[in-house]
Amino acid sequence: CCRPSGDSSGKTPGTRRKVFLPLVSLLLLLAGMACDRLLSGSFFSSHVRLLWFVAAYIPVGFPVMRNAWDSLRQKDFFNEYTLMLTATLGAFLIGEYPEGVAVMLFYAVGELFQESAVHKAESNIKALLDIRPDTATVLREGIYRDVAPEEVSPGETLLVKAGGKVPLDGVLLSASGSFNTSALTGESRPQTLRSGQPVLAGMLSIDKAVEIKVEKVYTNSALARILEMVQEAASRKAKTELLIRRFAKVYTPVVFLLALLIALLPYFIVANYVFADWLYRALIFLVISCPCALVISVPLGYFGGIGAASRNGILFKGANFLDRMASLHTVVMDKTGTITKGVFRVQEVVSPLYEKQEFLRMVASLEKYSAHPVAKAIVAAWPGDTEAADTGQVEELAGLGVRGHGREGEILAGNRRLMRQYNIRYDEGIDALTETVVIVAVGGQYAGHITIADEVKDDAAAAIRDMRAQGVRQTIMLSGDRSSITHQVAQSIGIDTAYGDLLPEGKVRQMEALKADSTHVVAFVGDGINDAPVLALSDIGIAMGGMGSDAAIEVANVVIQTDQPSKIAVAIRIAKVTKRIVTQNIVLAVSAKGLVMLLGALGIATMWEAVFADVGVALLAIVNSVRILRMKFRS
Repeated sequence: CCRPSGDSSGKTPGTRRKVFLPLVSLLLLLAGMACDRLLSGSFFSSHVRLLWFVAAYIPVGFPVMRNAWDSLRQKDFFNEYTLMLTATLGAFLIGEYPEGVAVMLFYAVGELFQESAVHKAESNIKALLDIRPDTATVLREGIYRDVAPEEVSPGETLLVKAGGKVPLDGVLLSASGSFNTSALTGESRPQTLRSGQPVLAGMLSIDKAVEIKVEKVYTNSALARILEMVQEAASRKAKTELLIRRFAKVYTPVVFLLALLIALLPYFIVANYVFADWLYRALIFLVISCPCALVISVPLGYFGGIGAASRNGILFKGANFLDRMASLHTVVMDKTGTITKGVFRVQEVVSPLYEKQEFLRMVASLEKYSAHPVAKAIVAAWPGDTEAADTGQVEELAGLGVRGHGREGEILAGNRRLMRQYNIRYDEGIDALTETVVIVAVGGQYAGHITIADEVKDDAAAAIRDMRAQGVRQTIMLSGDRSSITHQVAQSIGIDTAYGDLLPEGKVRQMEALKADSTHVVAFVGDGINDAPVLALSDIGIAMGGMGSDAAIEVANVVIQTDQPSKIAVAIRIAKVTKRIVTQNIVLAVSAKGLVMLLGALGIATMWEAVFADVGVALLAIVNSVRILRMKFRS
């Protein structure tokens, strides 16, 4: 019962057989019990009675015998199969035929329910994620052709018809389009995108046909990453799950030993020792001791948590991260693209040496080689041709800016630290500005600056409040932006502490200081390439997956597909509910089984009570595990 197997895709012949065999066994059992009552003392109560109940036993007992034999061949002597087989054959040995059949019958029924529960959990996730279109309509030689998504290359143009699924990541070429993103983000509200905005594989075009320019091959698409991460999540076990599995391996042989002692030890203690009576108690002890409820319901609980998170656009890369998230103490966040929208717009262009458009063109020709959001904003502000400005070799300086060479000499574009590093004196009034500022130097002299503004995300303040409500004790912002801007943003949304002017190594040092207290679970939330080291260092790395860099998503333990910081609190709620359900299952199974095992050893509980207790506890634990998939978690 602890190892569901077979095809979970639907009602296959194997599934129908698994239902049919217990039904046959049940009918034979009921008929045999009726004959027992009606024909007691007659011929039925002898050899025919034994053969009848053996016939009732075989449909449900033979699969367990086969599994037990396979386990013995692999030198696995103590498991649920040998345990149930020993208990039921022992019942036949002492003449308790109906009880022996009933134990195996309810065992088989419990296995069916467990397989059904696992299938439901798997199908919920598969229905959510397995949304890959079979074909992609690509423009080749002036004609749209249907090909496999894996055959499409970056730079090609796709046509997605109304109601069709986007097969690969790209940017929208059409003027606009409305998309259903629920499969990726968990958000049911349609999203309207404009030309040039990113479109992700798995989105559904709602109102019209749109054209998309492919930017990534299929294996690197958002959809492929989601599928891969969810598949890998099952292999990363939580500590509780690993502990239960280790416990079951030790627990089963101990149970066999205790059952043996219950059957034999009273011979030396009890005056009126009757072997059949004490063997019956030992068999009851074996029946109720089956660890199936624990072994199946605990991983099923974590699997349900991963599925519930996926429904809400949150991807956990393993059950172990659900455990950590439930104990989260400190949340550290990047600013740009995490708390702010990361959509910068040029506000002002100032240059004492150049005409404004010429100055902007020169800076854009340099910044086009950078992937930083600030650089993209400057390039977007200059709609003309940047190739005309010869900038020579361009070097991106992490946390500082970019450097290149033009006709005028060396060109630097970046923050104040970059200017100080090269001893460039700039307009002192720049220090009073609260916006993001890109300072430009040409030939070793200050040439002007560009101010750029970013917006705080709509749900950022609510995210901080919700995180505190979920037990987060401390919130911190780390940013490479100016300290004044960083503190202003942090204060506006209620973050406790903020540090600005940080290079990537500065963020790492701050994270190392926070992790000095090993009792605190620390998460870092970021989206950029420069956040990857801190994401890897933190106890829980959380990446913004919609617009986040591939490096950040690869390193992170949790990915938020919607880029909404409010989803962090949702992830914490799901993790806490999952942990509560798993704990409930453990307490339920241990307490109920412990009580009935004691009653069985004392001769109070019968085999029937042991059967109902074992199956009942397993089913209750399973129902409790899968209910998380029906819960609503909204930010």
